[in-house]
Amino acid sequence: MIDRAGLAEFLRRRRESLQPEDVGLPRGQRRRTAGLRREEVATLCHISADYYSRLERERGPHPSEQMIASIAQGLHLSLDERDHLFRLAGHNPPARGATSEHISPGLLRIFDRLTDTPAEVVTELGETLRQTPLGVALTGDTTRYTGPARSIGYRWFTDPATRALYHPDDHALHSRVFASGLRAMVTLRGPGSRAAHLMELLLAHNEEFRTVWNEHEIGIHYNGVKRYMHPEVGALELTCQTLLDPDQSHLLLVYTAIPGSESHEKLQLLSVIGPRHIPQTPPNA
Repeated sequence: MIDRAGLAEFLRRRRESLQPEDVGLPRGQRRRTAGLRREEVATLCHISADYYSRLERERGPHPSEQMIASIAQGLHLSLDERDHLFRLAGHNPPARGATSEHISPGLLRIFDRLTDTPAEVVTELGETLRQTPLGVALTGDTTRYTGPARSIGYRWFTDPATRALYHPDDHALHSRVFASGLRAMVTLRGPGSRAAHLMELLLAHNEEFRTVWNEHEIGIHYNGVKRYMHPEVGALELTCQTLLDPDQSHLLLVYTAIPGSESHEKLQLLSVIGPRHIPQTPPNA
């Protein structure tokens, strides 16, 4: 059963312990609230301020597991704190490890500071959990996909719009990298895993994947540079740096351009243009 008093007190204490700069928000002027405002927390959790306020006042409907997960992420909770929050709300905590989508507070603190560069947090299967605004401007909103299409490796072999964002001379390498990476995950996670499910789907429905998969390549990587073909600013060459959270198997990918280069100037232009005109296939297509 839900512990409304315990839930309300825990939410209030966590909110008051956070400062705007801890979660990537501007401090602004005339701040009198200890910690974050309820409205700020609601924005971080993607819920209404009224709904969140009612939870802190021991009122409102019983929050769903999805709602609690969103609040846990918005408040930058650790895994132990997340699990405690779920129990207070009357739910069993989600699994930890490779299947978890809860981003660690440390990784989020780094991500929140990357306001001027494309960056994303992805799972080991290439499912985007968070993107910076410039990341959305570069590739479109890749958090919107559902089902197998959440994995960029799956989309690579099934969605022409995904390929259109990358230089055509690199398409063969991308195919080898994605097939090699999926093979490693299938071996690591075993039969019945989500990686194995993606493999089975692609083997059944995609001839190119079958051809590349049958090469049995492993350990194929990029050379550190990815070439994009953006519909608004044209060709960009970006260096990708990766930070791994081993506990959650999440990756923070940060894309940068050499200062003073043409790609650097295009990134600055892209920050103004935004993602308005990037063609995207419907997420379930």
